[in-house]
Amino acid sequence: MLEVGAKAPQFTLQDKDGKDVSLSDFLGKKVVLYFYPKDNTPGCTRQACAFAGAYREFRERGVEVIGISKDSVASHVKFAEKYSLPFVLLADPELEAIKAYGVWQEKKNYGKVSMGVVRTTFIIDEEGNIEKVMPKVKPDTNAAEILAEL
Repeated sequence: MLEVGAKAPQFTLQDKDGKDVSLSDFLGKKVVLYFYPKDNTPGCTRQACAFAGAYREFRERGVEVIGISKDSVASHVKFAEKYSLPFVLLADPELEAIKAYGVWQEKKNYGKVSMGVVRTTFIIDEEGNIEKVMPKVKPDTNAAEILAEL
């Protein structure tokens, strides 16, 4: 996993509208970049809705919120529409950013071992450096913890 102070790995991924979005598009702004396992699952839905509920506060502080999962653009469209998610969701089916940020890891679920996305949030500063790493975050409190951090 990446360390505080490291340069945030660059990426270009498609958003829910099929438009290319690059991390470099947000230079000059603070970014909350959160990686989550899967659209429309209970924990991921709670986390996304918490970010949506706090989105105005993030914007008032000049902070962009970006969610990334390995789901498709089509999946993100349905997820964003169903829950009125106002922030950027990026599709990473090839695991480009997911692996670059070190969040593709071995996971154990009911004794079964598999590879998957470990729910992790990064705060990236205005110059594109990692300011904070929050591994294995709790979906219900992640947005509030970040706001308190800012």
